[in-house]
Amino acid sequence: MNQNLPSRPPDPFVEALPELQNFSLVLGGPLYQLLRKTHLDDDVGSHLRHRILIISGLIWLPLLILCAIKGTLLRGIDIPFLVDVETHARLLVAVPLMILAEFFVHIRMRGIVAQFVERKLVPAGSLERFRQAIMNAMTWRNSVAAELAIIAIIFPLGYYLRTDTFVLKVSTWYATAGPNGATLTLPGLWFTWVSNPILQFLLLRWLFRLVIWARFLWQVSRIDLDLIPIHPDRNGGLGFLGGSAYAYSPLLASFSAMVAGLVASRIFHQGASLADFKLEIVFLVAFGMVLVFGPLTVFAPKILAAKRRGLREYGAFAADYTRDFHRRWLLSADHDQEPLLGTGDIQSLADLGNSFAVIKEMKAVPFSRDMFLQLLWATLVPFVPLVFTMIPLNELLDRIIRAAF
Repeated sequence: MNQNLPSRPPDPFVEALPELQNFSLVLGGPLYQLLRKTHLDDDVGSHLRHRILIISGLIWLPLLILCAIKGTLLRGIDIPFLVDVETHARLLVAVPLMILAEFFVHIRMRGIVAQFVERKLVPAGSLERFRQAIMNAMTWRNSVAAELAIIAIIFPLGYYLRTDTFVLKVSTWYATAGPNGATLTLPGLWFTWVSNPILQFLLLRWLFRLVIWARFLWQVSRIDLDLIPIHPDRNGGLGFLGGSAYAYSPLLASFSAMVAGLVASRIFHQGASLADFKLEIVFLVAFGMVLVFGPLTVFAPKILAAKRRGLREYGAFAADYTRDFHRRWLLSADHDQEPLLGTGDIQSLADLGNSFAVIKEMKAVPFSRDMFLQLLWATLVPFVPLVFTMIPLNELLDRIIRAAF
């Protein structure tokens, strides 16, 4: 039925860069190749549910079974397995969110990178440098050494953190407290050597991907981009980069879920208060915002330079135009028989004023207040249930009703 409809002509610049079709921060690396062989990652979206179920099941279900065998599901120990909020937040919330983030980042990033070329922001003479930046990013993404380094880090570091730093001072389903320190139980051994390393691997691999993205943007920012001062996005045409921030919402929520689980464990089992962790929460929010928005700031010098150039060039153009307008319509009676009402000169003057206003309103960073607030909300959502530990539900509802009415 649509065979006779005209198709969009191919963009020669996009066709000149086949690497754009393969750009992804997610689809690469030794683990990805392994998952492809097991048909769990042929496409980042097609087996999303299966990967979440299988990976979460691998790190959580054996703990449930082993604790049932040991009799520490709901009793028999100071902190049984089923009431350990921290563990469930890490394994059943944070891990699925990290996997879900792969889908959003993969889908959104490819289109964002392509817009550098689609909007002609990369001049023809700089396409090779842009291609090289893409290839460098893909080389880092596929690095075997990087994933081996992550594995080399997580086992000794993860064991130390779990046994010496974050262990509660009471006996739990994963460790029994004693005079000489904590002793891991059978479920604790699985948690320490299987569940926790998988979570830490996913976490560190995401941090490495963020480094790749930041490095790619930095390399692109070194190119002599052809920014447009009067572009309506107020970023010289780079406003599309802010869309990358939205893709990281599930990732920031996963980081917060881990911290919220840790805080909840201290509140429920050690009598702490949510207010005791204000600095930790503020640091988490700041860290997340820097991770997501920090890489975008590398374009600030380019945008500000385009703004200064635009103000100078359009300022000179506006001076010439308004001077001629003033002379013709105010200092001269010769208007070529054209009435002032309805003249195109008035509309052109207004359009020129709008263009100059766009340049003056250019922002140094390609993200908005709304983007910041959305990511802030995604970061703080996991802490919302903990508010009820400070304010009873009926009192909170009463405050909300009074504020509304």
